[in-house]
Amino acid sequence: MRSAIAILINPTINFQFNNISIHIDRTLNITMDRQSKNKLHTLHQKLKKWYRWMLLFVLSLSIILTAWIAIAQQPVVLNTLILAPDVKDLRAGMFQDFEKENPGIRINVIEGPNAANLVEDLYSSAFLLGESPYDLVLLDIVWTPKFAAAGWLLDLQNRVSPEELKAFTVQDIEAGRYRDGLYRIPIRSDVGIFYYREDLLKAAGLKPPETFQDLIQASQTLQKQDKVDWGYVWQGRQYEGLSAMFVEVLEGYGGFWVNSDTQEVGLDKPEAIQAVQFLRSTIEKGISPPGVTTYIEEDTRRLFQSGQVAFLRNWPYVLPLANEKGSQLRNRVAIKPMVHAPGETSGACLGGWGFGISSNSTHKEEAWKALQYFMSREAQKRFILGAGYVPSRKELFTDPDVVAKYPYFPELLQIAQKAVLRPAIPQYAQASDILQRYLSAALSNRMSPEQAMEAAAKETRTLLGRNQA
Repeated sequence: MRSAIAILINPTINFQFNNISIHIDRTLNITMDRQSKNKLHTLHQKLKKWYRWMLLFVLSLSIILTAWIAIAQQPVVLNTLILAPDVKDLRAGMFQDFEKENPGIRINVIEGPNAANLVEDLYSSAFLLGESPYDLVLLDIVWTPKFAAAGWLLDLQNRVSPEELKAFTVQDIEAGRYRDGLYRIPIRSDVGIFYYREDLLKAAGLKPPETFQDLIQASQTLQKQDKVDWGYVWQGRQYEGLSAMFVEVLEGYGGFWVNSDTQEVGLDKPEAIQAVQFLRSTIEKGISPPGVTTYIEEDTRRLFQSGQVAFLRNWPYVLPLANEKGSQLRNRVAIKPMVHAPGETSGACLGGWGFGISSNSTHKEEAWKALQYFMSREAQKRFILGAGYVPSRKELFTDPDVVAKYPYFPELLQIAQKAVLRPAIPQYAQASDILQRYLSAALSNRMSPEQAMEAAAKETRTLLGRNQA
């Protein structure tokens, strides 16, 4: 109370702050000595400087946070190299659908050449040089052992359940394994098919051939009736297609090429020699044209689709083309498993493509998310309906929507379930080159079947480090 009365009587205030003396009189005039004024000015300058630095700090922090948020919102980019003919279907199909459902991930497609071996070389070169730029690796069915053995692929064994794998054909999953690991998930399959002119056989009262001998007899009958120029065409040029075709004939005689588990070589065994003799006999008997040793898939398809041939070994892509409007074979062609020797089973070479994940990818989890989408029923169904490829999931062969568009798929499933794998060895490319060279020599009469297969077997054993006979 006394303090309040004192202020009312003499309302002046004197106080000090940081050694600055300030006097306020009753008229509220503020006075201070020169020294205090200088000190206050200095303090004011310091406060202004501090304010500027604080403002700069806040602005910098704001810029950093904005940039960080922008970077965080940038989609993760998964790089992959794709065979040229497949780019359009994958980009407009699975990839686009995945990106719509996963806006935080984008798939960047590098378009490769129109040759599987060149795409393999590009992938291999990138991995051998060190840091591969690819996250998703598109794999031909025969590349898996080589890529897995080199450590280029991520093992997916613990990422996918046995129940999920049961949705696919057994052979397609086996083709993705190497030793105890799983390195490839199939997205589309392919399988060798035996085509025949159903109309010609019915008109001649013949049944579709089951054995190699049936094929020869039916061919000769139709040729004698001048129904066709040639009985049977197949891929005989020295390239991978020759190996794919040969494993079917080899299986039909009960033989084998290389046992993937034991690495035993079967090329010089009687069954393999018989397989070569059969192919050579089709040329010698005039059932196959002499030029068949230069044919690839398209050569044989065009000849067959021209109406000059009764029987054809090829892949599933032929049937839709044969049934196109304007084709002279429309609704005249049927398919069945490959012919075989009596008491033996039919063989169909398994082809197809799948995806693996690069072991040095910096986006493994995002790549796995993409792979999970690619292997889903819904994604594969849309892909198959849009592009027309052979499914790798079993239920899609008989799916009503798929069958409505591709009515031959149920028959194709029966063939696919008898598919034969080419040897699952890291040295597959070299082994195939050996087989191609000696098969070509035998089919063009430069070597006898026995000489060619003995030489092929010996060279293959050397390749695998099994020099003993």
